[in-house]
Amino acid sequence: MKSKAGGLSASYRLAVASRVFAAVLGGYLLAALGSVCLTLLLPLPRADAVVSGMMTSFLSYLVAVLWCFACRSAWQAWLGLLLPSLVLALVAGSAYWVALL
Repeated sequence: MKSKAGGLSASYRLAVASRVFAAVLGGYLLAALGSVCLTLLLPLPRADAVVSGMMTSFLSYLVAVLWCFACRSAWQAWLGLLLPSLVLALVAGSAYWVALL
């Protein structure tokens, strides 16, 4: 039997692997940071804020995975996940330090 995978170029395979890693790792990073931001910023009791943040993290992870495979390139997928993650990290960090004061 002949393998059908032999016709795919190495660059195509690396681009798909990069998108998979972006979806898994970048999506998790984005979902986790979004959850932390919502937990710190929602004006709800602590337990309710944590549950709300965790519930929305599932939706944001789904959107991040869809984003990775809807982009034209793997670079755009990585950039579309890492830039919002950086912004969310800055917001979470500043909210955390303001809560300590």
